[in-house]
Amino acid sequence: MTVPDAGPQLPAGVFLRPWAEGDDLRLLELWGDPADAQHHQDRAMLRPSSNSPWARCLVAEDEGIPVAAAVVYASSVHPQRLWFYAETARELRGRGLATALLTALRAEAEGARAEGMLATTELKTRFAVAADALPETAPDAAETGAAAHQPTDHPAASFLAGQGFSPLQRSRRIAVGPGVITAPELDGTGLAVEDLATGSVELTQAVAAFYAATHGWDPSDLSVGQAQQLLLGPATGASGAVVLRSKPKAQGGGIDAFALSYTPERTEDPTDVLLGWNPELAPADAQAAAASLLALLTTQYPVQLEVDDSMDILTPILDQLVTTGHARVLLDSRIWATDVPDAP
Repeated sequence: MTVPDAGPQLPAGVFLRPWAEGDDLRLLELWGDPADAQHHQDRAMLRPSSNSPWARCLVAEDEGIPVAAAVVYASSVHPQRLWFYAETARELRGRGLATALLTALRAEAEGARAEGMLATTELKTRFAVAADALPETAPDAAETGAAAHQPTDHPAASFLAGQGFSPLQRSRRIAVGPGVITAPELDGTGLAVEDLATGSVELTQAVAAFYAATHGWDPSDLSVGQAQQLLLGPATGASGAVVLRSKPKAQGGGIDAFALSYTPERTEDPTDVLLGWNPELAPADAQAAAASLLALLTTQYPVQLEVDDSMDILTPILDQLVTTGHARVLLDSRIWATDVPDAP
C-alpha cells in the first residue's frame, strides 16, 4: 500500500509506513505490557494490511524506531462501521502521532470506498476506564443512553472528541458472587432447566436472535451459521450451555433464557458466561427468566458476564448487585463512533 498524506505535519524525524512483520514485538518493547484484558485484545487488531477482509495498518517511526501504530478494518458481522485502534508510546503522546495516523487511515478508507471496496468510512473504537475511577452507584434515572457515565477528562475521550467521535455504548465485565440471588424453586412451577449441546440448532437460533436484538446500536448481520461459528463453535472456547424454559420442551416450551460457558473446567475464578434471553418475551418475563437463570448459575460458584447498556433486561439486575456490593465491575469499556445519532 502507498501511505497517503498524513495531513498535519509530522514532527521532525517521524514518518509513517505500512505495518511489517515483527512490528508487534518491537512495539511491545516500547509500549510495555497491556493494562488489562481489553487492551490485550485491542492490540491484536494491529495486523498486516489486506483487501479481503479489508484492513489498513500503519506504523509511525521516530528516528527509525516504531513508536506508534493504528489500524482500521471492516467487520462482516457489524458492517455499519470500521473498527479503529491506535496506540502511541506513553512518553511520545501529545505530539500528533495518533492524529497523523488517523488522518492517513481515513484517506485510505475514503479511497477504498471510491473504488467500491468499502460501503462506509464511519469508524468506531473503544477504551477502558480504570476501575478506581468508576462511580460507586448506578446512574441516575435521567442519565440514559450512550452519554450515561461517559468520562469527560479521559485522554482517549478528549482525543476522540476532537476527531469527530461521540459516545455510542458502554460495555462492562461484571463478576457476580455465589449465592447472592435467591434461586427459584423449580418444583411445581413448570420451569425446566436443561443442558444443551453448543451445536444445537435451537440454541444457535436463540443466540442469533438475542444478539441481533441487543445490537441495534451497532446493527449486526449475523446469520445462524455465523452465530455458531463466532459464539458457539470450538474456536470460541464454548464448553457448555444451559437453558431455562417456562415449561418442558416436550410440552412445547421454548428457550426463555440461555447461558453459555467459556470456561472449560470449574475453578475458583468466576466462570466466563454469556447470558441471554428470548427477545420476543415481554420485558418483565424476560427479566424474570434472566434473573432466575443467573441465580441458578451462581448458587455455588461465581460467574463473570459481559454486558452492554443496551441489554436493558440484565443491566438493572447487575447494577443493583454492584450497588449492594454483591457484584464487582472487572472492566468498564466505552465505545465511541463517528456517526452517533443526535451527537453534538
